[in-house]
Amino acid sequence: MSITDTFEALLARGQDSALLRYSLGNEYLKQNDHKKAAQHLSEAVKLDPTYSAAWKLYGKALTAVGHLADAINAFDRGIVAAEIKGDVQAAKEMRVFRKRAAKERGDI
Repeated sequence: MSITDTFEALLARGQDSALLRYSLGNEYLKQNDHKKAAQHLSEAVKLDPTYSAAWKLYGKALTAVGHLADAINAFDRGIVAAEIKGDVQAAKEMRVFRKRAAKERGDI
């Protein structure tokens, strides 16, 4: 049984949490299944809107599936969450990813 299968089994048993959804999203990103990653990371930030690491991965997943406007929005929200928590490094990384997404979209 893979780690993804284990996490999916926990979810199926009703043990939903922002951390579980983040973990699933991260594993799906590693597998290049960006659509599933985005779905789980979307749930992670709904469950915990202050989860800056989840916002960062959510933006990356959205960028990978070509939803650039949504990715930029996710990065913007993640930057705010990171700054509130004092997570300077995450905010800095998301600014870089946001700039790349904006460039890919043709905004820059």
